[in-house]
Amino acid sequence: MHLLRRIPQVALGMALADAGITHLTTKRAEFQAQVPTILKSIADFVVLASGVVEIVLGLSLIFLWRYRVHVGWVVAAFFVAVFPGNISQYVNHVDAFGLDSDKARFVRLFFQPLLVVWALWSTGAWSSWRGKPAQ
Repeated sequence: MHLLRRIPQVALGMALADAGITHLTTKRAEFQAQVPTILKSIADFVVLASGVVEIVLGLSLIFLWRYRVHVGWVVAAFFVAVFPGNISQYVNHVDAFGLDSDKARFVRLFFQPLLVVWALWSTGAWSSWRGKPAQ
């Protein structure tokens, strides 16, 4: 079971680190489009800060195996914290990342909870909370 969790954990870490890098470089404008309206005046800061956080979390998932349970909870909380951006994109009909219809933006909303589950399962955080030893 150890390897079955390690591979998805590293894959999630790589995806997060990659997303963080694109926050700072090639996809900056698209990420700004997802910033909720209430934060539009500091959208660039939000994108840059969240990009740095994603890089740190991604690298933590990859290299901090000893702290995987704690990292898993933090990553899950991060996914919950950025969910309002996905909702804002849907509610405000903002095209970004190839999501150019309300249907596409709506369907995307269902993937955020899957990322939370992925973070909690792959790090053993869910098992730890339920009192079972992470394998």
